[in-house]
Amino acid sequence: MHTFLQILSIVIPVLFAITLHEVGHGWTAKQFGDRTAENQGRLTLNPIAHIDPVGTIIIPSLLVWMGGLVFGWAKPVPINPNNFYRPKRAMFFVAIAGPMANLLMALLWSLFLFISQASINDPNLSLAEQLIILMCRYGIFINLVLMIFNLLPIPPLDGGRVLRSLVKENYGRLLDSIEPFGIFLVLGLLFMGLLEPIFRIVQYLGSLMGV
Repeated sequence: MHTFLQILSIVIPVLFAITLHEVGHGWTAKQFGDRTAENQGRLTLNPIAHIDPVGTIIIPSLLVWMGGLVFGWAKPVPINPNNFYRPKRAMFFVAIAGPMANLLMALLWSLFLFISQASINDPNLSLAEQLIILMCRYGIFINLVLMIFNLLPIPPLDGGRVLRSLVKENYGRLLDSIEPFGIFLVLGLLFMGLLEPIFRIVQYLGSLMGV
């Protein structure tokens, strides 16, 4: 039962994290005139619409098995910059919306954790109480990992798109040329342990939030 409890306490925050991250991108794009995500049914809180078999299931499972820093990604929401009123300005806000959604969720999970711990006085926690507290702790950690990881300035991560919206066009074209290989660069950095500082930053931020 303990193993099932732990799996459930991870799966629920993960589904919330990836779903609201992608909805954040799509909803923000809609505000700037691009309704592509809405028209394709991606502005939904149904996590099935956002699951990517490799990024949501295979890679995280492999990393859990290896015992390292766990990360993953969802199926990106479709964005058409041609529909934006001011494309570069719009892309900045669209790109940053996903990580900011994760930051907001980390804060909400932290609030739920504080309320839960303050309202539970019995040292012998029931299974339901254990589940709530574990879920809050994992919710904080998972969302901080996703936020910080996605802010790496490497396309196609959100940080790369933020950088693309800020630099001059000649540098922007260079970033565009890197994008098809960006995920391999990220995986290489991960498996070489060069992203380990992210784990330490998340641990520190999590400790400030009560994890």
